[in-house]
Amino acid sequence: MRAATQVFEGGFSDAVLNSQEVFRALMDAMANPGRIMLVRDLVNAPAPLTPVMAAIAATLFDHDSTVWCDRAIAGSTAAMGWLKFQTGLKLTSDPSGAQFALVHDIDVMPSLEAFAKGSSEYPDRSTTIILQIAGFSGVEALTLEGPGIENATSFTPSNLPKLFIDQWTANRATFPRGVDLVFAGRGALAALPRTTRVSRGEV
Repeated sequence: MRAATQVFEGGFSDAVLNSQEVFRALMDAMANPGRIMLVRDLVNAPAPLTPVMAAIAATLFDHDSTVWCDRAIAGSTAAMGWLKFQTGLKLTSDPSGAQFALVHDIDVMPSLEAFAKGSSEYPDRSTTIILQIAGFSGVEALTLEGPGIENATSFTPSNLPKLFIDQWTANRATFPRGVDLVFAGRGALAALPRTTRVSRGEV
């Protein structure tokens, strides 16, 4: 009974103001790659969704959104029920056809190559991948350079996809095509747009 109730509860208390707050954080993060943007806990979604990931989904998804979810999320009846009720999304099992992707378990996610990269004519028809992580104090430091970054900056997410540097270099080489990443941590988010150059090591 509680699982069924969770589907209909825990959304934004003020849909307009709360979604605007999260959207501004996302836009600031995209404009400033690697910058950590604080986000209040604005929703209460069923596990394995965290408040930040769920708030991002509630902000970006609607009934026209095609979304791929990894096994941990797709396998949760409560989480999928909440997402469908709160956003009206269309679920797809094909990552290459997804506008958005929700990833709970980064260690077993498909390669970046598996997701939609858009086309030269329509580069926006690519996948924005939302990665759920513990935070931004990881042991492996990345150096970020490119648009929105003055000189260079360090970025230390708690978890990264396997062979991330190689995957990201290949992704960036397809510009203007390519995927974009959003990292959903605890109480914060950050982003890596496809224009960002990433290398290993601290600035």
